[in-house]
Amino acid sequence: MTETAMKPSTSTNGSLKRKMQGYVGFANFPNQVHRRSIKRGFNFTLMVVGESGLGKSTLINTLFDHQVFKPEEETTAEPRKAVDIRSMSADIQENGVKLRLNVVDAPGYCDFINNEDSWQPILENIESRFDAYLAQENRVNRNKISDNRIHALIYFIKPTGHSLRAIDIEFMKKLHTKVNLIPVISKADTLTFDELAAFKSRIMADINYHGIQIFKPTSDEFDDPETVAENKEILSKIPFAIIGSDKKVQTTDGRLVRGREYPWGVVEVENEEHNDFVKLRQMLIRTHMEELKDTTDIKLYENHRTEKLQSMGHVQDNTVFREYNPVVHQEEERRLHEAKMQKMEAEMNAVFQQKVQEKEAKLKQSEEELHARHKEMKLVLEKQRRELEEKKRRIEAQARLFPVKDTKKKRGIF
Repeated sequence: MTETAMKPSTSTNGSLKRKMQGYVGFANFPNQVHRRSIKRGFNFTLMVVGESGLGKSTLINTLFDHQVFKPEEETTAEPRKAVDIRSMSADIQENGVKLRLNVVDAPGYCDFINNEDSWQPILENIESRFDAYLAQENRVNRNKISDNRIHALIYFIKPTGHSLRAIDIEFMKKLHTKVNLIPVISKADTLTFDELAAFKSRIMADINYHGIQIFKPTSDEFDDPETVAENKEILSKIPFAIIGSDKKVQTTDGRLVRGREYPWGVVEVENEEHNDFVKLRQMLIRTHMEELKDTTDIKLYENHRTEKLQSMGHVQDNTVFREYNPVVHQEEERRLHEAKMQKMEAEMNAVFQQKVQEKEAKLKQSEEELHARHKEMKLVLEKQRRELEEKKRRIEAQARLFPVKDTKKKRGIF
């Protein structure tokens, strides 16, 4: 790209004017951002969670080709009674690019007989980092904000070959809205290729059934076909079946590679035919590190921030962001007044309908009571009528049996 050239030119009145030729120069802005980013360096915070013995430390050291986890730290650790949160940092430089890597580990997770709520310390740590970032945003002086939020969480799944355990599902359901979840199957060399494929299928079925959100690379219309194809290939490997090893072994053909040596051969860490380590490293470091940070900032942190502020009683008034227009404001007030009147009318109609229904129910009840009373009186009268008729029949029968004599003739009365 050529720089902007300023050449003098003479106007009609003899004055000098400067005329631009070529590019203005704002196309150099990406280069400026690149130089500033290289100068400042980058920051990335990664959390690893899984029970002991699944190779978390080895995987991190292999991913970044750096001794982030020191061997002496693992050997001197005392037996724990609860889940602990431990953080370590490392400054890594590659081709002049500086990366401040922060790794958060949770030793003790899933290592006890009772692992109920073992996810709670991890969730509290993630939320406390969100709260610390929110506190920095609310300060008066915000010249320098330190970002220690968790940008990605690698969750290690035990290679059982069956499906997700109950504790795995519970952990993911509790944390999938707080962090970018990346599930990996550790020690994948303990399973055959057919067992591994079936295990992956069952894991994804469990994740989809329980509605668990995991990080998946996305593509848009600005991505080239090669990037879209790479994203599809990465998606097809989730959950990643990985093998970690920071030691180099020699293959049968004389190559010196990082891997694990067995009596039947060598399993190479960086061989895509043996495991998905290369795809995991590609997504995590090479192609989607910035997307992980953006997702954390734009989606996960903003959701937590909104919930936090609403729980504190903060309600956003969106009207302050609009320009004031008297006509629009009057129209808005009229619309609100009409809505209020309609609501009052609906409430009055509802009350009226309720009163009518109550009155109808009362009248119906009174009618039923009168009908029952009339029926009862009718039965009583009918009973009395039958008794009177019976009494009349008895009297008539007695009269026929004992007729009354004429007393006047007996006394000589003519």
